[in-house]
Amino acid sequence: MDCCTKLAAECQSAGYTGTLIPYKCDLSNEEEILSMFSAIKTLHQGVDVCINNAGLARAEPLLSGKTEGWRNMIDVNVLALSICTREAYQSMKERNIDDGHIININSMSGHRVVQQPAVHFYCASKFAVTALTEGIRQELREAKTHIRATCISPGLVETEFAFRLHNNDPEKAAATYESIRCLKGEDIASAVTYVLSSPPHVQIGDIQLRPTEQVS
Repeated sequence: MDCCTKLAAECQSAGYTGTLIPYKCDLSNEEEILSMFSAIKTLHQGVDVCINNAGLARAEPLLSGKTEGWRNMIDVNVLALSICTREAYQSMKERNIDDGHIININSMSGHRVVQQPAVHFYCASKFAVTALTEGIRQELREAKTHIRATCISPGLVETEFAFRLHNNDPEKAAATYESIRCLKGEDIASAVTYVLSSPPHVQIGDIQLRPTEQVS
């Protein structure tokens, strides 16, 4: 059972309302992204809300990193987000959806550069998300829609992120989440819910949230 199918089963057994329908897609592959949006159109008419949540970091410093790792971050953190946003907007436009929402899960690293060479390129990719979200907001205004664009920029969240960043050092990854009381996935979900529940005339540009104990 893949992680998406497992999550769908967990949601159902927990009694949550609504239905989670998993769809496997490699976000570094544009053809698979387009295939996913085509399937969404066929099965569910289209997209009203797009939450760009995928993101990753590779431990590839600027002065000694491997191009492959940099490219992977650009493909997922920047290009996939842009492709999904474009396709979601086109889906809304085709169906005259004027109150849709595009939410980009960014990072505090999209607003400041930490003194850790391993994540400097990652920071650059997240600064791009900050710029992209504002660009999307401007283009949505120029198109005279009421579709909104928002960033949510968390600090340290207890996820698989550190284990993928430090994939050769699981102890270092685990220590990342033991030093302070981290944010949980539920905290980010609450921020998403807040954004989606805001009145139509309210444009939330960015929510920055970090653990109270986090230094930077």
